[in-house]
Amino acid sequence: MPTPIDRRRFLSLSAASVGLAAYAAASEPTEAADGKVMPQAARARAGARVILFQGDSVTDVRRDRERAEPNDPQALGGGYPALAAAELLSGAPEAGWRCYNRGVSGHKVFQLLERWQADCLDLEPEVLSILIGVNDFWHTLSSGYEGTVEVYERDYRALVARTREALPDVGIIIGEPFAVTGGSALGEAWYPAFADYQAATRRVADDHGAAWVPYQSIFDEALTRASVDYWCADGVHPSLAGHALMAEAWLDAFRTLASA
Repeated sequence: MPTPIDRRRFLSLSAASVGLAAYAAASEPTEAADGKVMPQAARARAGARVILFQGDSVTDVRRDRERAEPNDPQALGGGYPALAAAELLSGAPEAGWRCYNRGVSGHKVFQLLERWQADCLDLEPEVLSILIGVNDFWHTLSSGYEGTVEVYERDYRALVARTREALPDVGIIIGEPFAVTGGSALGEAWYPAFADYQAATRRVADDHGAAWVPYQSIFDEALTRASVDYWCADGVHPSLAGHALMAEAWLDAFRTLASA
């Protein structure tokens, strides 16, 4: 008889596998009346099935940037991308996913734009996950960065529009930038100003039909079960437990994308 934790994990893994199978089925080539193989609209390109995680240090998590191969534990880092990829790869090996992490610690959205060709478009992801925004605000307080929420939203829209133009069939997952209440790096200046960046991110996701990961509310709920030190001591960089919460939420978004 499994314990409640074992059962929850089994149900999560099973659901992820179902989502993977559905996404894979939507992307498989079909045979036309003349016998030629015709790709579905959801997957116009042949070849690798790529999932790409993009963002800042919350995605980077000390990944080895010298290792470029997909599905490499060291290249995926020590956070939610590795945890989510492990669930997907173990749950449906037949899907053939190739998972990459290209998060870079400290980056803001304009820096993603600067490296987007090599670190996104050239990889031709079928699923693109983006989590960015905390530095776009935090660095205005700590590093003399002069960006505004308007600049952030403009650049984010340009990033997604460029991606849609180059990869019209890509599925996009956008994560909400978060600040876990009580974290040691946070102060009064974060509130309510950071909420404007979160709202801007949601507008970008909604306007471009991206799946949304509501990380802020997930961590808010988690604080009713354990302290901020357990989940995300500085309020920005999650613990292993915090990354596990993020991976679970990311898989929920993936399943939403798969069923759309």
